Amino acid sequence: MRIRRHKVFLLCLLGIFVVSFLHYYKALYNIPLLQEFSSPSNHLKTLKIFSDIFWNIPAADFNSQQDVHKLSRLNGSFDSNEILPDGKLHERTFVLQNDPTPFFIHTESGAMCLKEGTDLADFATRHKLLQHHREIDPKDKAINTNEQMVRCPCLQGWHGPHCGIPTIVYHSNLPSKSKVTPRKVPRRVINAINVNHEFDLLHARFHELGDVVDVFLICESNFTAYGDSRPLLFRQMILNGTFDYIKHKILYIFLDHFPDGGRADGWIADDYLRTYLTKNGMSRLKGLKRDDVFIIDDADEIPARDGILFLKLHDGWTEPVGIHMRKSLYGFYWRQFGTLNVLSACTAAMLFKVYKGDGILLRRRSYYSMSGFREYENSTGRILVPWAIGSPVHYAGWHCSWCFKPEGIYYKLISAQNGDFPRWGDYSEKRKISYIEDLIQTGGWFDGSVPEYPPSDPKEHMYAPKYLLDNYKKYHYLLENPYAKEKH
Repeated sequence: MRIRRHKVFLLCLLGIFVVSFLHYYKALYNIPLLQEFSSPSNHLKTLKIFSDIFWNIPAADFNSQQDVHKLSRLNGSFDSNEILPDGKLHERTFVLQNDPTPFFIHTESGAMCLKEGTDLADFATRHKLLQHHREIDPKDKAINTNEQMVRCPCLQGWHGPHCGIPTIVYHSNLPSKSKVTPRKVPRRVINAINVNHEFDLLHARFHELGDVVDVFLICESNFTAYGDSRPLLFRQMILNGTFDYIKHKILYIFLDHFPDGGRADGWIADDYLRTYLTKNGMSRLKGLKRDDVFIIDDADEIPARDGILFLKLHDGWTEPVGIHMRKSLYGFYWRQFGTLNVLSACTAAMLFKVYKGDGILLRRRSYYSMSGFREYENSTGRILVPWAIGSPVHYAGWHCSWCFKPEGIYYKLISAQNGDFPRWGDYSEKRKISYIEDLIQTGGWFDGSVPEYPPSDPKEHMYAPKYLLDNYKKYHYLLENPYAKEKH
């Protein structure tokens, strides 16, 4: 009996030792993180901690791929298969391939002309005329001279010797627009966004950019920006066939946790969404090249196709790249003065070399003070000057803020992060559907102000993305004020 007691006692001691050792090891493992969190820091420093610890992606390694299972999570164990029973949407990789589309045609004289920027009828007429004169007198030197003079006849809205520069680039502040040249192999374009419930604008994006973007990185979380749980609506729509027309170009990213401190400081959550989107998404791309184009947008920011096509098909532009977007509120009918110009694009090389693979840093304008900027600039052999597609009077995209039906605006109010104050969703009177309908009707803001708006008309140039206009009846609520008072 005494021997049994001793054995039981020894087993208990052994168990206590093992448990204590595991707790000690765990504490040692987390000491650096705890020390960092206990020290005074702003949300940017916190995000840097997240980035340094959980995504150690080599800045210049564009071919090494990390297994998504190795991405650490912030808040303990979580079985994603409980939420994603199909289990693998958020773990798939995407292989980037060269776009085989013949964007350019070649003339007999050796010129390259962008098909959609070239007046093909005029081009064919000139070619037939030369053929006719050649048959009459093949030795006529004037004919040969005229043949050499045949270049690309541009359609309205396109410029340059190759008809490859759209108006929104021609009238931009790109300092090297006269030196850009067509590429033999198009760049691959990566468009990254976070999605909550902006599904109509998502359809507009996919139809606007579907043939020029090679992969869409779409991140969805089971938490709102405020930290409350939410259903994975976008995932459900992928699985039920809603996005079958573009599904082959979507890489789904699932953010299964909410960052520590994000509830108290909403900017931590806001920034972290873009950090996770970029880090996770880019780590799951195979075949990435240095000169591929990375574009990060908010879900309510839709670049115009022509500007992105220009980046895809040309060399000679500098970076980073902004986009001048037409601003509107509640719908495209409340057009606001000016444009929204956000730094949105750069090459994959700059993303990793300068921004350390973090998309939120691209959207800021402090690239020149980052540690890798001068080194990267020297490696390119040219001075890097930021520029923006479009201008204050030449829209290169659309920013449609709070563009939902009243129920969607209500959901945006209660989902908003806890940092952009005043947080209007905290006021019960602001959440009333009748109050929201009044705001839409007048174009007023939640603080009681009613801004002045310039006149707008659905027939004007760059009023809204083409897909929405082509489906006017379906998206009527975005194109005409549904609560406007009848004019007598």
